[in-house]
Amino acid sequence: MMENKKPAGLTARVRAWVAGIGVLTVLGLFVAGILFWGGFNTAMEWTNREEFCISCHEMKDNVYAEYQNTVHYSNRSGVRATCPDCHVPKEWGPKIVRKIQASNEVLHKILGTIDTPEKFDAKRLQLASNEWKRMKNNNSQECRNCHNFEYFDYAAQGRRSSATHQVAFNEGKTCIDCHKGIAHKLPEVDQSIGAVNTEGAAPQVFHPPVAK
Repeated sequence: MMENKKPAGLTARVRAWVAGIGVLTVLGLFVAGILFWGGFNTAMEWTNREEFCISCHEMKDNVYAEYQNTVHYSNRSGVRATCPDCHVPKEWGPKIVRKIQASNEVLHKILGTIDTPEKFDAKRLQLASNEWKRMKNNNSQECRNCHNFEYFDYAAQGRRSSATHQVAFNEGKTCIDCHKGIAHKLPEVDQSIGAVNTEGAAPQVFHPPVAK
């Protein structure tokens, strides 16, 4: 009569696995894992620098040139918000997702989709809308990495800013709802006056109504 054997515990199974493949193999796998992770993380951080972001002329000659004229580039405190600070999440999961999405940008680099100022301006509204939507969906997380609502000193803000911020937060708005032109030129606006800027964005694109 066969006896019922209890399943081996985790420790026992690990020992059996090590014994089966050998200690040196386990150590080799461990070292290989460290090297792989270190190389992967190094590559992630290397592509997460402003120098890398503006290494193609599409970015350097267009949005980077605009950004240099804003308060995020040069200000009285000397604190700069670089390209990845605003466009790449710091959290691991969202960062990986954003890096995967960037593969589409590599494709359009090859295709020359926005390789001239004229092509870039023709796509400006679409490109901006995609980024506005992303930041709206994550509650402007990249903005809030530096500008934490909870630590606002409303008394130190201007009267208009203080009042607007408090109303906006009470209505459930987030940074990108109002600060769309903070670092880059806004797309043209359709002012509905005659035939002026008929291909531009409708005003509500920049300031969408609050959902009730």
